[in-house]
Amino acid sequence: MKRLFIIIGILAVIFFGMILYRNTMGKKSNVTIQEIEQIESYLSKIYMWKEITNEALPAFDNINAANDLWFWGVVKKNLEEYEIKYDTIQNKAKELFGQDVQKQFPSEGTEELVYNQELDEYIPTEVDLDTKEDTFLLNNIEKVNNKYIVEIVEYIEDYSSEEAIIVRNTDEEEIGRVNSNEGETQIHEIVKNNIDRFVKKRIYLNQTNMIVEKVEKIN
Repeated sequence: MKRLFIIIGILAVIFFGMILYRNTMGKKSNVTIQEIEQIESYLSKIYMWKEITNEALPAFDNINAANDLWFWGVVKKNLEEYEIKYDTIQNKAKELFGQDVQKQFPSEGTEELVYNQELDEYIPTEVDLDTKEDTFLLNNIEKVNNKYIVEIVEYIEDYSSEEAIIVRNTDEEEIGRVNSNEGETQIHEIVKNNIDRFVKKRIYLNQTNMIVEKVEKIN
């Protein structure tokens, strides 16, 4: 019973920390809490693991110039079926990245989506992840010319220690630690207080359909 109360307490800290974070973001920009939640939800769909795709979110001028490993990795991440038809893959790409997508999934398959000739379907391989969670902090959001211009700070939560969550930048440098029972608020504070040690990126989203159009590295 005591363990249950501890877990509930930790979840409550995380929940209220998220509410505070979104309220603060809304006050310093011209977007609503609902818009922030939609932006965060979409970015979570396209944000990968750098041990799989080298970068969790690479820079590109338009989606058709984006890194293929990342692009198809995102598509695979968002597919729910186990045995997948070719058209399902292409349709998911357009759902995530818009109707202007010109990339064509290789008919022979990839290492991540293996083609089964007998079934004429593609089978996703298992993802072997480490103890490091690639994630991001929303730093600023603006509405400009029917676009959301979103600035994120990239960081890593390292769960290799049982006693603490290690906060690292994308160069794997340790920036700080928080106790394992502390919430995201403390992690965000470490990131914000050391923001010059983290990579920042600017993401351009179409305001109408919430689709990424461009990503650029700020520093």
